[in-house]
Amino acid sequence: MFNIWWGILFVIVNYGLFTLCYRLFGIKGMYAWIGVATVLANIQVIKTIELFGIVTTLGNTMYVSMYLASDLLNEKFGPKVARKAIWFGFFTLIMTTIVMKMALGFAPSGVDDSEEVQFALARIFDQIPTLMVASLSAYVISQFLDVRLYTWLRQLFPAPHQLWIRNNGSTMISSFVDTLVFCSIAFLGVYEWQVWIEIFLTTYILKFVLTAAGTPFLYIARGMKVAEEDKPLMISYQIAKEKAAEEETQEVAKP
Repeated sequence: MFNIWWGILFVIVNYGLFTLCYRLFGIKGMYAWIGVATVLANIQVIKTIELFGIVTTLGNTMYVSMYLASDLLNEKFGPKVARKAIWFGFFTLIMTTIVMKMALGFAPSGVDDSEEVQFALARIFDQIPTLMVASLSAYVISQFLDVRLYTWLRQLFPAPHQLWIRNNGSTMISSFVDTLVFCSIAFLGVYEWQVWIEIFLTTYILKFVLTAAGTPFLYIARGMKVAEEDKPLMISYQIAKEKAAEEETQEVAKP
């Protein structure tokens, strides 16, 4: 039971920090959050834990928080800003991988516990190339899909109180695709079919629950005051939305 209660606290703290990051730093804070989350999620995924008698990996909370960040940016500033944040996260992960791969190339001094440190860093950053390809592919495909789905759902459910539909609908579909891509590249053919199905289902169900748990924090973040430096982007996006709506109305009114 300890892991369950600690996990609940872990989720609250993570999403609370996400909300605080936006409150303090606005768009820049969300860019930073996505960059940090891509790295931490890929580090945490190495550790396995047991929840409700099922073995799963860490990293899902941080990973789902990236969807919250891109959805928040899409909601307030439009898909262009959200896509730019996704590219920033992708660059951060590539940059971290290259720099740490090169750092591992240095021979340790042999003094004190330098050999143990080298081994520990290698276990974290010298991951199997297949896992890196799986992670990067799943990230790019699912994140850009999320932006597109969120934009589409906003046309169908535009009301402010329907944020939960836009957020959960886009993220849960994107998470499904993300899990499918990652598990297919990383584990298909490695494990028996039954084991693969179990990994896929447990990972997706956990992301499903974490997405729902993050929705209240997204509402809180959306209601926060926009930073002065971010207001021009928000205003230009609102103008673009109004113009698009007006053009659509005129098109419908044509005989």
